[in-house]
Amino acid sequence: MAQLGGAATLEASARETKAFSRPRVIANAVDLLRMILAYCLSHRGLRSTAAWATSIGLVDISNVGLLYRLRQCGDWLAMLVGQALAAAAPPASRGRMIRIVDATTVPKAGAASKQQNKLWRVHSAFDLPHERFGHFELTDQQEGETFDRIPVVKGEIRIGDRAYLQADRIAVVLDAGADILVRAPWKGARWLDAEGEPVDLIAELRKAAAGGLIDRPIRIGRKSGPALALRLVAVKKSPQAAEAARRKARRDAQREGYQVSKHTLIAADWVILPDLVGRRGVRHSRCACPLSFAMAHRTRLQAAEEPDRPARATRDRRTLRQTLCAGPPSDDPSARAAHRRTRGLSPLGQSRLTRPGAWRLLHQLFATLLQAIFPQPTLAMLRRSKAALQRHLHEPPRRRTYRSMLSLV
Repeated sequence: MAQLGGAATLEASARETKAFSRPRVIANAVDLLRMILAYCLSHRGLRSTAAWATSIGLVDISNVGLLYRLRQCGDWLAMLVGQALAAAAPPASRGRMIRIVDATTVPKAGAASKQQNKLWRVHSAFDLPHERFGHFELTDQQEGETFDRIPVVKGEIRIGDRAYLQADRIAVVLDAGADILVRAPWKGARWLDAEGEPVDLIAELRKAAAGGLIDRPIRIGRKSGPALALRLVAVKKSPQAAEAARRKARRDAQREGYQVSKHTLIAADWVILPDLVGRRGVRHSRCACPLSFAMAHRTRLQAAEEPDRPARATRDRRTLRQTLCAGPPSDDPSARAAHRRTRGLSPLGQSRLTRPGAWRLLHQLFATLLQAIFPQPTLAMLRRSKAALQRHLHEPPRRRTYRSMLSLV
């Protein structure tokens, strides 16, 4: 309550967003927020949530009345979540804005959509200093990943993976006042020198094999317009990461039915980063090596060399979400069985999220928080509210207006 500004602030924000108009069935905005959290954080449905609220004496409301109030709370919850994130966010780093652009896909529902490989593509920009997303855009499968899709903030440093090595679109971002850092495949661009002559990137990698670092001016040819004058930074990977990248290249070639080239195996030892950072007062000598290593680690630019990481990360997030959801108390046998899969989730090994002791403490804190949000009714409370509970739990479905509407087709 205190972190959200107190009861008076909650009341004012709820009235401002039309989530709470007048105290009729629900007395105040605090009780409304408790109802929302009880419904969202537990496995209860609308009827069970209404019955729970009646049993503890919070509010006597029907499941339909609760549904109507939940529908009015979207803007209010968005405001509360934004305030909480802003209060808990670390102070912004000094200097320029750093944005990571990427996209992910979600298959469309329906058998016909699956047969035609239809999907939704979510384009996003992550503001690294604030550690939060600053832009989202939803398209279908006809819109690809483009480096200039997200509006440019003048002075930003925009980071992208190898899918964003698009010379003409990079030029648009540069002309808008941003600098760029993009990971590049060895044959994903026309590499040129200062005189416009082709550069053999594989030969450059072979020459720098002993030192493990390339830092030189480079130009990238465009379909229209003059070549882009950039800076090429290539960092040699660790032996373990290089071997994983070569193994992945061979596996992909075997799956697709082609012979992997020697040049691909040579380039697999390197992280290639053409960038243009420094033309607005940041000296190249300051960010040549530290920028490459730090950015590659912070933005997971080497994630592709870990073939099992995406599935492992997805499994970890699913396990965390399932375990942190409200359910039976921790001493319940079913709860103990469900929590066995999360034991020992430690960053010291693979598929680990946190140390075992910290995980147990986190789980206990979460259970305490849930108990504070929606405490369980006592037997005396259940006896007193027996009639109301029977009404809530056995209430027949109501005929909605939309069920009796005429078809418009």
